[in-house]
Amino acid sequence: MKKEKVESLEQARAQIDVIDQGIIELIAARQFYVDQAVRFKRSVQDVQSPERVEAVISKIRLQATEHGVNADIVERLYRDMIQHFIQRELKEIRP
Repeated sequence: MKKEKVESLEQARAQIDVIDQGIIELIAARQFYVDQAVRFKRSVQDVQSPERVEAVISKIRLQATEHGVNADIVERLYRDMIQHFIQRELKEIRP
């Protein structure tokens, strides 16, 4: 993603708004694929998959650090998002 210096608070906020829109679109795309993945899961253990969760967390912490972002904040965001998606998936596998 290209980053450019801004000359005003309004420009900074406008860029933040564009980024926020992109984040929402990416979360929606992630949700789409989570919804696809649940079709292949047969049990609560398949959905909760703590090994997969920890692998994702490990990967995103490294990526956050590489981009100069606080890895603890990114981890909290991801854990919340993953927990939401787990709950969503559990509703699908439990009648």
